[in-house]
Amino acid sequence: MKVKEIRELSTEDINKKLKETKEELFNLRFQQATGNLEKPSRIRELRHTVARLKTVLKERETVEKEG
Repeated sequence: MKVKEIRELSTEDINKKLKETKEELFNLRFQQATGNLEKPSRIRELRHTVARLKTVLKERETVEKEG
């Protein structure tokens, strides 16, 4: 998910997406630990997506405090 796409979402949708992404990341880590992970690169993608989501949320929080 690109930053541009994330910025178009509402704050509520971003929080929902963040929760879903973290759950998927947890499941993939569990698969990795048991040796059943098919796409190891997916973990990296999800970590980056979580970071992007958190960054946009933090930006919005900062703007609300200032304005």
